[in-house]
Amino acid sequence: MPFTELQSKLDERAEQGLLRSRRTLASPQSPYIIVDGTAYLAFSSNDYLGLANHPQLIKALQLGAQQWGVGAGAAHLVNGHFDAHHQLEQQLANFIGKPATLLFSTGYMANQGVVQALVGKADTVFADKLNHASLNDAMLLSRATVKRYRHGDTAQLSQLLSQVQSGRKLVISDAVFSMDGDVAPLRELLALCEQYDAWLYVDDAHGFGVLGAQGRGSLAHFGIQSERIIYMATLGKAAGVSGAFVAAEQVVIDTLVNNAHSYVYTTAAPPALSVALLQSLQLIGQGDELRTHLKRLIAQLRNGLSDLPWRLMPSDTAIQPLLIGDNKYAVRLSEGLRERGIWVAAIRPPTVPQGTARLRITLSVAHNEADVDKLIGVLHELAKEF
Repeated sequence: MPFTELQSKLDERAEQGLLRSRRTLASPQSPYIIVDGTAYLAFSSNDYLGLANHPQLIKALQLGAQQWGVGAGAAHLVNGHFDAHHQLEQQLANFIGKPATLLFSTGYMANQGVVQALVGKADTVFADKLNHASLNDAMLLSRATVKRYRHGDTAQLSQLLSQVQSGRKLVISDAVFSMDGDVAPLRELLALCEQYDAWLYVDDAHGFGVLGAQGRGSLAHFGIQSERIIYMATLGKAAGVSGAFVAAEQVVIDTLVNNAHSYVYTTAAPPALSVALLQSLQLIGQGDELRTHLKRLIAQLRNGLSDLPWRLMPSDTAIQPLLIGDNKYAVRLSEGLRERGIWVAAIRPPTVPQGTARLRITLSVAHNEADVDKLIGVLHELAKEF
């Protein structure tokens, strides 16, 4: 029976400390969650601005459902594109400073759609080695030639770009790397794209809402704009709801409408979500004090953990990875935290490179100084115990 082989593979993963399993929350998204009947202080969510359970967003979603119902009923190109979708796309374009945007149901689908629609067999993709799995899958499915450069290594990227003389060239990079928390050198990447006549596709899933003036994202953080930039951000992290959008020149958006399979051939997201996201966009734009609070928490955590036997990886963002190394050791530390009422996920290969298992600590505006102090204290206790 093929089930025997499947079970053998799962047993092998368990032996390596790599087996994954799900836990079910019995409470709304918050720093304070209930899992399997137990309360925890959580540092694992991407709800960076604490909007996922915000009363204004809940009210907006309720009003959106009353007005538009609970399902879109069809794809955007059939009869599933609602006025609420249209309004959100316009507001997002204005917010990012691009001519047009296009909504997708998830960031994964956005990455699939953009890369598949813009490059093919005759073209070349240049990708940072630590890019998100959705970008890696997208470039493989595009059937373009793939050239990967060392993480953040613009010199190697320049060398690779100089070797390609034909076809479209697309440089792809996370803006904030989801497992490391560091920020891509977007200014340098854009300069190389201008030098070698390439597009730059920026996945700002973890920067939108958090970085830049008014939370406008990584492009605003670096003060860059260009027709060459195709910008993607998700709406289920700092924005607190669900979905994603791509912002670009009108001709790019029109190309996606006609050629991005993950847009064309899927039912549109419920329009009520767009109503909630319009409210979220207002809160993001008005949230500079929230982002200042988040920066204070980041500084507090980094200062408090500076003398641990495990090191925090370099990051000024809400993603603060504590590098452990060994898979089983990372899992033991995660379990030790859980036994003391704190929820922090252990991240292991293949999500991160071999030998770099870590605790991925994420901070939220909804945390306070006492929460961070508790985490610092428990990690110091575990350091003595382990």
